[in-house]
Amino acid sequence: MVEKVITLENVSLLDFLGIENKNINEVASAFPKSKIVSRGNEIRIQGSTTDLLKINDIINSLVTHYHKYGKVTEENVQNYLSKDAEEELPDREEVLIYGTKGFTIKPKTLNQQKLVYAVKDFDLVFATGPAGTGKTYISVALAVRALKNKVVKKIIITRPAVEAGETLGFLPGDLKEKLDPYLRPIYDALHDMIPSEKLKYYMENNVIEIAPLAYMRGRTLNNAFILLDEAQNTTPMQIKMFLTRMGPSSKVIVTGDTSQIDLPKKQKSGLIEALKVLRGVEGIGFVGLTGKDVIRHKIVKDIIAAYDDAEQEQGQ
Repeated sequence: MVEKVITLENVSLLDFLGIENKNINEVASAFPKSKIVSRGNEIRIQGSTTDLLKINDIINSLVTHYHKYGKVTEENVQNYLSKDAEEELPDREEVLIYGTKGFTIKPKTLNQQKLVYAVKDFDLVFATGPAGTGKTYISVALAVRALKNKVVKKIIITRPAVEAGETLGFLPGDLKEKLDPYLRPIYDALHDMIPSEKLKYYMENNVIEIAPLAYMRGRTLNNAFILLDEAQNTTPMQIKMFLTRMGPSSKVIVTGDTSQIDLPKKQKSGLIEALKVLRGVEGIGFVGLTGKDVIRHKIVKDIIAAYDDAEQEQGQ
Protein backbone atom coordinates (compact mmCIF):
# COMPACT_ATOMS: atom_id res chain seq x y z
CA MET A 1 0.00 0.00 0.00
CA VAL A 2 1.30 3.42 -0.99
CA GLU A 3 0.42 6.85 0.31
CA LYS A 4 0.15 10.31 -1.21
CA VAL A 5 -0.79 13.69 0.22
CA ILE A 6 -2.42 16.35 -1.95
CA THR A 7 -2.31 19.90 -0.61
CA LEU A 8 -5.10 22.21 -1.74
CA GLU A 9 -3.93 25.75 -2.42
CA ASN A 10 -6.06 28.83 -3.10
CA VAL A 11 -9.21 26.77 -2.69
CA SER A 12 -12.36 27.40 -0.63
CA LEU A 13 -12.60 24.11 1.25
CA LEU A 14 -16.39 24.28 1.53
CA ASP A 15 -16.85 24.92 -2.21
CA PHE A 16 -14.36 22.19 -3.12
CA LEU A 17 -14.94 19.48 -0.53
CA GLY A 18 -18.66 20.07 -0.15
CA ILE A 19 -20.72 20.16 3.04
CA GLU A 20 -19.24 17.67 5.53
CA ASN A 21 -16.66 16.66 2.90
CA LYS A 22 -19.41 15.12 0.80
CA ASN A 23 -17.49 15.48 -2.48
CA ILE A 24 -14.39 13.70 -1.22
CA ASN A 25 -16.52 11.05 0.48
CA GLU A 26 -18.10 10.44 -2.92
CA VAL A 27 -14.65 9.81 -4.38
CA ALA A 28 -13.76 7.53 -1.47
CA SER A 29 -16.92 5.44 -1.93
CA ALA A 30 -15.85 4.73 -5.52
CA PHE A 31 -12.56 3.23 -4.28
CA PRO A 32 -13.56 0.99 -1.32
CA LYS A 33 -10.14 -0.71 -1.18
CA SER A 34 -8.38 2.60 -0.66
CA LYS A 35 -8.53 5.16 2.12
CA ILE A 36 -9.07 8.88 1.49
CA VAL A 37 -8.98 11.26 4.43
CA SER A 38 -9.41 15.03 4.28
CA ARG A 39 -8.02 17.20 7.07
CA GLY A 40 -7.81 20.93 6.59
CA ASN A 41 -6.35 21.64 3.18
CA GLU A 42 -4.72 18.22 2.89
CA ILE A 43 -6.14 15.10 1.27
CA ARG A 44 -4.32 11.91 2.29
CA ILE A 45 -4.69 8.89 0.00
CA GLN A 46 -3.68 5.32 0.90
CA GLY A 47 -4.17 2.41 -1.47
CA SER A 48 -2.75 0.44 -4.35
CA THR A 49 -0.61 2.20 -6.92
CA THR A 50 -3.34 1.75 -9.53
CA ASP A 51 -6.05 3.26 -7.33
CA LEU A 52 -3.77 6.04 -6.13
CA LEU A 53 -3.01 7.14 -9.69
CA LYS A 54 -6.71 7.17 -10.58
CA ILE A 55 -7.69 9.06 -7.43
CA ASN A 56 -4.87 11.54 -7.95
CA ASP A 57 -6.02 12.22 -11.52
CA ILE A 58 -9.64 12.67 -10.43
CA ILE A 59 -8.77 15.07 -7.62
CA ASN A 60 -6.45 17.07 -9.87
CA SER A 61 -9.24 17.27 -12.46
CA LEU A 62 -11.62 18.49 -9.76
CA VAL A 63 -9.08 21.11 -8.65
CA THR A 64 -8.82 22.31 -12.27
CA HIS A 65 -12.61 22.34 -12.47
CA TYR A 66 -12.80 24.37 -9.25
CA HIS A 67 -10.32 27.00 -10.46
CA LYS A 68 -12.31 27.35 -13.67
CA TYR A 69 -15.84 27.43 -12.27
CA GLY A 70 -15.37 28.39 -8.62
CA LYS A 71 -17.19 25.38 -7.19
CA VAL A 72 -17.35 21.59 -7.28
CA THR A 73 -20.74 19.88 -7.03
CA GLU A 74 -21.61 16.29 -6.26
CA GLU A 75 -22.64 15.86 -9.88
CA ASN A 76 -19.24 17.12 -11.07
CA VAL A 77 -17.61 14.44 -8.91
CA GLN A 78 -19.87 11.75 -10.34
CA ASN A 79 -19.10 12.88 -13.87
CA TYR A 80 -15.35 12.64 -13.35
CA LEU A 81 -15.69 9.33 -11.56
CA SER A 82 -17.62 7.86 -14.47
CA LYS A 83 -15.11 9.31 -16.93
CA ASP A 84 -18.04 10.96 -18.59
CA ALA A 85 -17.35 14.54 -17.64
CA GLU A 86 -19.24 17.10 -19.64
CA GLU A 87 -17.36 18.73 -22.45
CA GLU A 88 -15.14 21.49 -21.13
CA LEU A 89 -16.06 25.05 -21.91
CA PRO A 90 -13.75 26.67 -24.45
CA ASP A 91 -10.78 28.60 -23.16
CA ARG A 92 -12.39 31.85 -24.23
CA GLU A 93 -15.06 31.50 -21.55
CA GLU A 94 -15.57 34.93 -20.01
CA VAL A 95 -17.09 36.72 -17.09
CA LEU A 96 -20.24 38.47 -18.29
CA ILE A 97 -20.55 40.92 -15.40
CA TYR A 98 -19.63 41.23 -11.75
CA GLY A 99 -22.62 40.86 -9.47
CA THR A 100 -23.62 43.25 -6.70
CA LYS A 101 -22.77 40.63 -4.07
CA GLY A 102 -19.18 40.32 -5.21
CA PHE A 103 -19.50 37.17 -7.31
CA THR A 104 -18.85 36.74 -11.00
CA ILE A 105 -21.69 35.98 -13.38
CA LYS A 106 -20.62 33.75 -16.23
CA PRO A 107 -21.85 30.71 -18.13
CA LYS A 108 -21.55 27.52 -16.10
CA THR A 109 -22.36 24.95 -18.77
CA LEU A 110 -21.45 24.40 -22.39
CA ASN A 111 -24.92 25.28 -23.66
CA GLN A 112 -24.98 28.47 -21.61
CA GLN A 113 -21.69 29.38 -23.26
CA LYS A 114 -23.24 28.58 -26.66
CA LEU A 115 -26.00 31.06 -25.81
CA VAL A 116 -23.37 33.74 -25.12
CA TYR A 117 -21.66 33.02 -28.44
CA ALA A 118 -24.97 32.99 -30.32
CA VAL A 119 -25.88 36.45 -29.02
CA LYS A 120 -22.51 37.72 -30.25
CA ASP A 121 -23.10 36.27 -33.70
CA PHE A 122 -26.83 36.95 -34.18
CA ASP A 123 -29.20 39.82 -33.42
CA LEU A 124 -32.08 37.42 -32.81
CA VAL A 125 -31.61 34.26 -30.73
CA PHE A 126 -34.06 31.62 -29.54
CA ALA A 127 -33.00 29.90 -26.30
CA THR A 128 -35.19 26.98 -25.26
CA GLY A 129 -34.91 24.51 -22.42
CA PRO A 130 -36.41 23.30 -19.15
CA ALA A 131 -36.66 25.21 -15.89
CA GLY A 132 -33.42 25.92 -14.07
CA THR A 133 -31.09 25.88 -17.07
CA GLY A 134 -30.17 29.55 -16.63
CA LYS A 135 -31.49 30.66 -20.02
CA THR A 136 -33.28 33.69 -18.56
CA TYR A 137 -30.55 34.54 -16.04
CA ILE A 138 -27.78 34.46 -18.67
CA SER A 139 -29.97 36.48 -21.04
CA VAL A 140 -30.53 39.16 -18.41
CA ALA A 141 -26.77 39.23 -17.70
CA LEU A 142 -26.05 39.72 -21.41
CA ALA A 143 -28.58 42.57 -21.52
CA VAL A 144 -27.07 44.27 -18.47
CA ARG A 145 -23.58 43.94 -19.92
CA ALA A 146 -24.72 45.50 -23.21
CA LEU A 147 -26.26 48.40 -21.30
CA LYS A 148 -23.19 48.94 -19.12
CA ASN A 149 -20.94 48.86 -22.20
CA LYS A 150 -23.26 51.35 -23.94
CA VAL A 151 -23.89 48.93 -26.78
CA VAL A 152 -27.61 49.64 -26.31
CA LYS A 153 -29.51 52.49 -24.70
CA LYS A 154 -32.13 50.48 -22.87
CA ILE A 155 -33.28 47.04 -21.81
CA ILE A 156 -36.82 45.83 -22.46
CA ILE A 157 -38.02 42.64 -20.77
CA THR A 158 -41.46 41.30 -21.55
CA ARG A 159 -43.61 38.21 -21.26
CA PRO A 160 -47.17 37.18 -22.15
CA ALA A 161 -49.86 37.65 -19.53
CA VAL A 162 -50.86 34.01 -19.32
CA GLU A 163 -51.99 32.50 -16.04
CA ALA A 164 -50.12 29.39 -14.91
CA GLY A 165 -53.02 27.78 -13.11
CA GLU A 166 -53.70 30.96 -11.15
CA THR A 167 -56.07 33.87 -11.66
CA LEU A 168 -54.66 37.27 -12.55
CA GLY A 169 -58.08 38.91 -12.66
CA PHE A 170 -58.56 39.00 -8.89
CA LEU A 171 -55.18 40.60 -8.18
CA PRO A 172 -55.23 44.35 -7.45
CA GLY A 173 -53.77 46.94 -9.80
CA ASP A 174 -53.43 47.36 -13.55
CA LEU A 175 -52.16 44.66 -15.92
CA LYS A 176 -48.49 45.47 -15.31
CA GLU A 177 -48.93 45.41 -11.54
CA LYS A 178 -50.77 42.11 -11.79
CA LEU A 179 -47.98 40.66 -13.89
CA ASP A 180 -45.09 41.85 -11.69
CA PRO A 181 -45.24 38.82 -9.32
CA TYR A 182 -44.75 36.54 -12.32
CA LEU A 183 -41.68 38.55 -13.27
CA ARG A 184 -40.09 38.14 -9.83
CA PRO A 185 -37.22 35.96 -11.16
CA ILE A 186 -36.25 38.74 -13.55
CA TYR A 187 -36.34 41.38 -10.82
CA ASP A 188 -34.21 39.09 -8.64
CA ALA A 189 -31.70 38.65 -11.46
CA LEU A 190 -31.48 42.40 -12.00
CA HIS A 191 -30.90 42.97 -8.27
CA ASP A 192 -28.02 40.46 -8.49
CA MET A 193 -26.45 42.49 -11.26
CA ILE A 194 -27.20 46.17 -10.64
CA PRO A 195 -26.97 48.11 -7.33
CA SER A 196 -30.40 48.93 -5.91
CA GLU A 197 -30.23 52.71 -6.32
CA LYS A 198 -28.93 52.42 -9.86
CA LEU A 199 -31.61 49.90 -10.74
CA LYS A 200 -34.30 52.17 -9.27
CA TYR A 201 -32.98 55.07 -11.39
CA TYR A 202 -32.94 52.93 -14.53
CA MET A 203 -36.51 51.75 -14.02
CA GLU A 204 -37.90 55.17 -13.11
CA ASN A 205 -36.37 56.59 -16.29
CA ASN A 206 -37.37 53.64 -18.49
CA VAL A 207 -33.77 52.72 -19.20
CA ILE A 208 -34.88 49.30 -18.01
CA GLU A 209 -38.48 48.54 -18.90
CA ILE A 210 -40.36 45.46 -17.72
CA ALA A 211 -43.78 45.17 -19.30
CA PRO A 212 -46.46 42.74 -20.47
CA LEU A 213 -46.20 41.64 -24.08
CA ALA A 214 -49.42 43.48 -24.94
CA TYR A 215 -47.57 46.77 -24.31
CA MET A 216 -45.21 46.06 -27.24
CA ARG A 217 -47.86 46.41 -29.94
CA GLY A 218 -47.30 49.31 -32.35
CA ARG A 219 -43.79 50.07 -31.11
CA THR A 220 -40.45 50.00 -32.90
CA LEU A 221 -37.73 48.94 -30.48
CA ASN A 222 -34.49 50.71 -31.44
CA ASN A 223 -31.07 50.57 -29.78
CA ALA A 224 -32.36 48.14 -27.19
CA PHE A 225 -31.63 44.73 -25.76
CA ILE A 226 -35.00 42.97 -25.70
CA LEU A 227 -35.86 39.77 -23.87
CA LEU A 228 -39.11 37.88 -24.41
CA ASP A 229 -39.44 35.43 -21.52
CA GLU A 230 -41.90 32.51 -21.22
CA ALA A 231 -42.40 32.65 -24.98
CA GLN A 232 -44.03 29.22 -25.02
CA ASN A 233 -47.17 30.99 -23.78
CA THR A 234 -47.42 33.34 -26.73
CA THR A 235 -49.85 32.73 -29.56
CA PRO A 236 -48.49 32.67 -33.14
CA MET A 237 -49.95 36.14 -33.72
CA GLN A 238 -48.35 37.52 -30.53
CA ILE A 239 -44.86 36.25 -31.24
CA LYS A 240 -45.04 37.49 -34.82
CA MET A 241 -46.10 40.90 -33.51
CA PHE A 242 -43.20 40.90 -31.06
CA LEU A 243 -40.54 39.81 -33.55
CA THR A 244 -41.59 42.47 -36.03
CA ARG A 245 -41.06 45.20 -33.39
CA MET A 246 -37.28 44.75 -33.70
CA GLY A 247 -35.57 47.93 -34.80
CA PRO A 248 -32.03 48.91 -35.87
CA SER A 249 -29.13 48.26 -33.48
CA SER A 250 -31.19 45.94 -31.29
CA LYS A 251 -30.56 42.51 -29.83
CA VAL A 252 -33.42 40.12 -29.11
CA ILE A 253 -33.44 36.90 -27.09
CA VAL A 254 -36.56 34.76 -26.97
CA THR A 255 -36.60 32.21 -24.14
CA GLY A 256 -39.09 29.49 -23.39
CA ASP A 257 -39.77 25.99 -22.16
CA THR A 258 -41.88 24.02 -24.63
CA SER A 259 -42.72 21.47 -21.92
CA GLN A 260 -44.54 24.07 -19.79
CA ILE A 261 -47.23 25.57 -22.01
CA ASP A 262 -50.11 27.18 -20.11
CA LEU A 263 -52.24 28.09 -23.13
CA PRO A 264 -55.67 26.54 -23.65
CA LYS A 265 -55.37 23.06 -25.14
CA LYS A 266 -56.68 24.08 -28.58
CA GLN A 267 -54.36 27.09 -28.79
CA LYS A 268 -51.06 26.66 -30.65
CA SER A 269 -47.87 27.89 -28.99
CA GLY A 270 -46.30 30.76 -30.88
CA LEU A 271 -42.84 29.64 -29.78
CA ILE A 272 -43.22 26.14 -31.19
CA GLU A 273 -44.53 27.53 -34.48
CA ALA A 274 -41.75 30.14 -34.67
CA LEU A 275 -39.08 27.50 -34.13
CA LYS A 276 -40.45 25.60 -37.13
CA VAL A 277 -41.14 28.57 -39.40
CA LEU A 278 -37.91 30.47 -38.74
CA ARG A 279 -35.45 27.57 -38.52
CA GLY A 280 -34.15 28.16 -42.05
CA VAL A 281 -33.99 31.96 -41.86
CA GLU A 282 -30.43 33.25 -42.12
CA GLY A 283 -29.24 35.47 -39.29
CA ILE A 284 -31.21 33.82 -36.47
CA GLY A 285 -29.51 31.77 -33.76
CA PHE A 286 -31.01 28.76 -32.00
CA VAL A 287 -29.71 27.33 -28.73
CA GLY A 288 -31.25 24.35 -26.99
CA LEU A 289 -30.53 23.80 -23.30
CA THR A 290 -31.22 20.45 -21.68
CA GLY A 291 -31.55 18.84 -18.26
CA LYS A 292 -27.75 18.66 -18.13
CA ASP A 293 -27.69 22.47 -17.91
CA VAL A 294 -29.90 22.64 -14.81
CA ILE A 295 -28.01 24.51 -12.09
CA ARG A 296 -30.65 24.41 -9.36
CA HIS A 297 -30.89 21.64 -6.78
CA LYS A 298 -29.69 18.36 -8.30
CA ILE A 299 -33.12 16.78 -7.82
CA VAL A 300 -34.54 19.24 -10.41
CA LYS A 301 -32.72 17.30 -13.14
CA ASP A 302 -34.29 14.08 -11.91
CA ILE A 303 -37.74 15.68 -11.85
CA ILE A 304 -37.32 16.89 -15.45
CA ALA A 305 -36.08 13.49 -16.57
CA ALA A 306 -38.99 11.72 -14.84
CA TYR A 307 -41.56 13.94 -16.54
CA ASP A 308 -39.82 13.52 -19.93
CA ASP A 309 -39.96 9.74 -19.52
CA ALA A 310 -43.63 9.87 -18.54
CA GLU A 311 -44.50 12.03 -21.56
CA GLN A 312 -42.66 9.65 -23.89
CA GLU A 313 -44.57 6.70 -22.45
CA GLN A 314 -47.88 8.50 -22.91
CA GLY A 315 -46.94 9.32 -26.49
CA GLN A 316 -46.30 5.70 -27.37
